[in-house]
Amino acid sequence: MSLPKQDAAALSKHWTEGVLLKRDVFSTVERGRFRTRDGDVDAVLRRLDQVPWWSFILAHHLFTRERRALTLARDLKVGPELLWAGKRTLVRGFIDGVALHLAKPYNDARYFQSAKLALRKLHRMGVCHNDLAKEQNWLRGSDGLAYLTDFQLAVCFKSRSQLFRIAAYEDLRHLLKHKRTYAPELLTAKEKQILSRKSLPARIWLMTGKKVYRAITRGIFNFTDREGGGKRLVNDAPPLLEIIKRNPDVRDAAIVAFADRRTGVGLYAFVEAEDVALEGKLQSELAAAKAAKPPEHLQVIPALPRDTAGKIRTEVLQLVAMNQVDLLEPLMTSDADRAFLKVILESRKNLRDRFNFETQLPQP
Repeated sequence: MSLPKQDAAALSKHWTEGVLLKRDVFSTVERGRFRTRDGDVDAVLRRLDQVPWWSFILAHHLFTRERRALTLARDLKVGPELLWAGKRTLVRGFIDGVALHLAKPYNDARYFQSAKLALRKLHRMGVCHNDLAKEQNWLRGSDGLAYLTDFQLAVCFKSRSQLFRIAAYEDLRHLLKHKRTYAPELLTAKEKQILSRKSLPARIWLMTGKKVYRAITRGIFNFTDREGGGKRLVNDAPPLLEIIKRNPDVRDAAIVAFADRRTGVGLYAFVEAEDVALEGKLQSELAAAKAAKPPEHLQVIPALPRDTAGKIRTEVLQLVAMNQVDLLEPLMTSDADRAFLKVILESRKNLRDRFNFETQLPQP
């Protein structure tokens, strides 16, 4: 399926390709540069010319919802700015930040205040996001403020109807669920009351619709996604980890995903061991096993970052893998953390790609 002539002409004049972020049955998403009147800017392109015929109607419906929502929210500065939109393509600005599950804004009152304000602005325009249960759809910008992304399920209302109030309530309730996770002591009495009361449509969805959705996306569409890593992180990482951990010199290991210029989604393996020379041996073992495509990068470090409970801090490893090192400092809370950071950054493998899994699969 080719792009309409108007779309193709606009892209040829203004779009410069960068890296493929995602391709699925609903769209292709790329990161690159877009030429505006004020110069080139970092941007994200969504296009429908490569979706299969059997999913095109739904894909176009989701595309239309996103285009309309971004048009209404264009000047709110609470999400990506709509830079250009055609019949089957749209270009939106890139938000320099990381998803909530990576940022982990513990006790960050400023972040959650800005998140609540962002929702108020959006709702005043009659736009309900409708997919804020996913932490990946909440970003923490480099300025420390909250931003929303992935508007494919957004609903735009012309009036403050009962349906609008329900959808807005659910947007707020999902934000408060995240606040309860990262800053429970900041919850007010009113916010706790909202958390305790799901709307009737939400209760019905949990009992019926959500099960149907999972059956369709995981069965018919064969879609799996975990923290933006897609099928490689879900399917390839476990057998690769098993092979790595078989080596007696390996104490522990973790694999995260990152956007790769050549393959779309790459894997980065962090191995806890003493001997850096082990890297070559492990790469040979992974290639010989043929269990899955080996990670694009493998790095041996003396110790993996862990929280107070001993759990590996994958959010730190994710930022290293994506080469977003400027966002790591706020996550370092002790001298030991900073010492670890110095060691891991000095020998990191990915010095080229600096992209974020900002766009996720919609949940129809």
